[in-house]
Amino acid sequence: MSRPPTFVPPPGARAYRLRTARGEFAVVDAPAAEGVEPRGTALLLPGFTGSKEDFNPLHEPLAARGYRTVAVDGRGQFETDGPADDESAYAQRELALDVLAQAEALGTPVHLLGHSLGGQIARAAVLLDHSPFLSLTLMSSGPAQISPSQQQRVKLLRDALGVMTMAEVWEAMQAVETTALETPEETDTGAGPGAGPDDRDDLRRRWLATKPAQLLATGRQLCTEPDRVAELAAVPLPFHVLSGAVDDTWPVTLLDEMAVRLGARRTVVEGAEHSPNCDRPLATATALADFWDFALAEQGAP
Repeated sequence: MSRPPTFVPPPGARAYRLRTARGEFAVVDAPAAEGVEPRGTALLLPGFTGSKEDFNPLHEPLAARGYRTVAVDGRGQFETDGPADDESAYAQRELALDVLAQAEALGTPVHLLGHSLGGQIARAAVLLDHSPFLSLTLMSSGPAQISPSQQQRVKLLRDALGVMTMAEVWEAMQAVETTALETPEETDTGAGPGAGPDDRDDLRRRWLATKPAQLLATGRQLCTEPDRVAELAAVPLPFHVLSGAVDDTWPVTLLDEMAVRLGARRTVVEGAEHSPNCDRPLATATALADFWDFALAEQGAP
């Protein structure tokens, strides 16, 4: 789970509900900075247990480079509604069709970025119809299923959700974290070491608002996703594979290999782990804007 430093949108950004042909989606929409030539629009998809706030640290540096960024809560994530107990509503194809509707509602071709689970949903959207997109960035998102250790964590979560409420699961995760902090090892449960009371309140609020069926369905997807890299490589878009220097969800070497198979630009953000958007936002934003500038130049834009 990404841990954004704040749930408050940055100055100039606007939080609202984006109306689409497939319903309304909660977004944070940050325009290009005043006085900077607009360079384009990017649609940002969060990962498993995440939300649009995960991208808050990226909005200002990308606005300074001329990019409007629209971060979205997917169906059943945080402030976007969805059924609480109908897993079929969160089938990958349904979520991919939501992304296509979001892009259409923005009214302009967009650079698409997906973090972790969001990367696999973004890939599915591009494979359905690449025409609304100028490029695709896969951030800390691998070619197929997540690592065995992460599969085990997802299984534990899915088992817990079968017998406990979201509030009870949250309290259990916090108890595990408290125990972990008393030992040399750290357990990633959603509110990391050093998170203050306000951070924990926001993270808890996000957790409780997320629909259990969404977690169950997308958790299963993460554990069973097939390798579709060859299929994606045939799509005529510029690709970017970006990650931290350490990642236990998909090994970094696996992401390196995926980038080669895609003919993609490869960025490794030093000092970052699974969430470079939060760990090293300035370096991450610079890499993204450089890639988007490159993609525009490849398409003949000035």
